[in-house]
Amino acid sequence: MEIYFDNSATTRPYDEVASAVFDTMSNNYGNPSSLHKLGIEAERAVKTAKERVAAGIKANPSEILFTSGGTESDNIALFGTASANRGRHIISTPLEHPAIINTLGELRERGYKIDYTPVDSSGKVILKDFERLIRPDTFLVTAMIVNNEIGTIEPIAEMAKILKSVNPRAVFHTDAVQGFGKVPINVDALGVDLVSLSAHKVHGPKGMGALYIRRGTKIKPIIYGGGQQQGMRSGTENVPGMVGFGIAAKIATTDLGKKIERMSALKERLKNGILNSIDNVRINTPDNNAPHILNVSFGGTKAEVVLHSLEMQDIFVSSGSACSSHKKEPSYVLTEIGVPRKMIDGSIRFSLSEFSTEEDVDITIEALKKIIPRLRKLNLK
Repeated sequence: MEIYFDNSATTRPYDEVASAVFDTMSNNYGNPSSLHKLGIEAERAVKTAKERVAAGIKANPSEILFTSGGTESDNIALFGTASANRGRHIISTPLEHPAIINTLGELRERGYKIDYTPVDSSGKVILKDFERLIRPDTFLVTAMIVNNEIGTIEPIAEMAKILKSVNPRAVFHTDAVQGFGKVPINVDALGVDLVSLSAHKVHGPKGMGALYIRRGTKIKPIIYGGGQQQGMRSGTENVPGMVGFGIAAKIATTDLGKKIERMSALKERLKNGILNSIDNVRINTPDNNAPHILNVSFGGTKAEVVLHSLEMQDIFVSSGSACSSHKKEPSYVLTEIGVPRKMIDGSIRFSLSEFSTEEDVDITIEALKKIIPRLRKLNLK
């Protein structure tokens, strides 16, 4: 029996998605730019996919730009906004995904000033400190909705409101890759201008993403060519991927409230089971966080050893963000919120999905009850 608790890294595609992608590749293979029947059918499929993704975040389909994934969406948001605006100042948080952190690093190399707003011990932005950072030349703020390592939900609506009250022309971008399909997202309620999404985090195909661009937002393309997607992203459209993303978005956001409640209950069951049966444990995930992420430090262990010990029992977890798990440096997210280095070394991220079950949780707890004491004894030798 396979237990998959690494859904923040990627998800198993819905059966409906896999079938639709295969069917589109086999039968709807026309180029959406072609004027004949097959092209028109492909164009229709793209239109339907945009409508479904847009509905998931309460946006207009004309404001959806399909991309190759969350990383490209983030790059378009940052580089495209920088190219279209005169300002030189950007504000972000120190807990962002590497797709943001490293892109900001490149912008700094190009002469832009980057400030990182302080966060508290739960990873949440301190709003008063954020407001103090806003300057007349601040043209962009970028902050994720849900942190991919610890599950903190950032006060995006409050941040956007503060930004617009101080500097109405500034653009607010949020990386919603970990939030989409896990927390409700309404672009108007949030007050944001740009939103990055990824298909494979919501049981869709890999290599597919989207960027919501509010109408009127000043942004330029970073890819040039045949002028597809209103000139914002040239290149022949990945119709099967778009179709798959559209179906995944529709399923993932249907009955979202019930899915959130169920995942939250399973996460609490896992957390309490760990706390009640294993000592020297630190829960790094704050209260009132995303429903699917639980980050736990097991003192006296090495995360990689715990991970592989669980893997031997067909339980799959992560030792941190999948996009940086091969690096030897300690997690910058856990470091920023004050987790001691020794506890960081033993941190494991469990990330659930709508497919997770109570049986999965209970089996994992029983496995940890045997694995952790055994590994601690080995470390003492």
